[in-house]
Amino acid sequence: MISPLPQSVPSRKPIQDFPYSSVFNPEFDLILACCGEEERGSSRAQQILQDGLDPERLLQLGQQHGLVPLLYRKLSRATAGPPSSLLESIRRQDEINAHRTLWLTRELLHIHKALTASGLEVLPYKGPILAQCLYGNLGIRQFSDLDLLVRPRDLPNVKAALAELGYKPGLHLTKTAERAYLRSGYEYAFDGAHGRNLVEIKWQILPRFYSISFDVDDFFRRAVVVTLAGQTMRTLCDQDLLLVLCVHAAKHGWMQLSWLCDIAALAQSPFLDWNALAADAARLGIRRLVTVSFVLAQRLLGASFPAQLGAHEDSAATDIAQKVLRLIVDDEEFDPESTAYFRLMMRLRERLRDRASFLWRLCVTPSAGEWSAIRLPGPLFPLYRIVRIFRLAKRIGFPISRT
Repeated sequence: MISPLPQSVPSRKPIQDFPYSSVFNPEFDLILACCGEEERGSSRAQQILQDGLDPERLLQLGQQHGLVPLLYRKLSRATAGPPSSLLESIRRQDEINAHRTLWLTRELLHIHKALTASGLEVLPYKGPILAQCLYGNLGIRQFSDLDLLVRPRDLPNVKAALAELGYKPGLHLTKTAERAYLRSGYEYAFDGAHGRNLVEIKWQILPRFYSISFDVDDFFRRAVVVTLAGQTMRTLCDQDLLLVLCVHAAKHGWMQLSWLCDIAALAQSPFLDWNALAADAARLGIRRLVTVSFVLAQRLLGASFPAQLGAHEDSAATDIAQKVLRLIVDDEEFDPESTAYFRLMMRLRERLRDRASFLWRLCVTPSAGEWSAIRLPGPLFPLYRIVRIFRLAKRIGFPISRT
């Protein structure tokens, strides 16, 4: 269980100076200052507010990076605060987030109680659980859905239980496609009366083509008990959660600063065994990916760096972090179906066999896109691999002759 954050962690040390002396642009730098250490961050925020900024751009970045609640709390306490009109706009967004957060938390409690009563064991993570455990305040973290991890064998019963609660899967597959999806996919998103994709039921952390093989049964064995609004439930232990958060952030190119804030906050847990964590990351072939996460957290947020990850031993990790850093700061579009994205995912893997596996599975693993693009009868289902290859080639701009 995550404990209150200690003031210092002797086993970790920074790899370079705190970043607030470097201004990227006023709005982005103000958000970084609000994320950072209280005294220095407040001083930097005061300076930026005095120099002036674009209010609309600041609010846009706050929403984009999932940091409106933090931004509002820090700026409302500033001695020389922002213009009242800007603070009021941020306050309204924070209020909207608070209402949604409380509704989702109530919904999680309701869903968890119903699934438990049906004898189904689930591990909620991220969302309300992460907000409560990391920050002790449900309203300080933005989230828009609920993530629950289940064992693959329990998925049919979980779907049935959610149906009784009014939730319907957003993806509808034939029986043959569903069997294939259970092997190659990782989640079902469920729609409810209050919106689409409100609940995500996962039986893996990533699709199979990423070639990162977490053992979900081990997650359940190592799970810890937490209390949310008086209701006890189990969630990922700190060790597993940190790796999962790093992988999730990497999957999305680290384009949201709140993910790095979560990683930096969880890294302060005294329950982490950094030597064991580094060994787990190496076993999974994601040590470089985890290193990049911490290099970014250090350079953008001034977070401490775990010495056990050995950033200086992997020049590729620091090079990748520098390129990603520029994309984040420049607010570049990051298309997860582009060749640039696939190249990044390849570079993030330190082992040749993982890069080869990623590339092969990416090319030949059909997904819902292929199953919906062309309807093939059951006996011809294996031909979806060919459909996948053609669609992927077209997506990345590879010329395909029609003659």
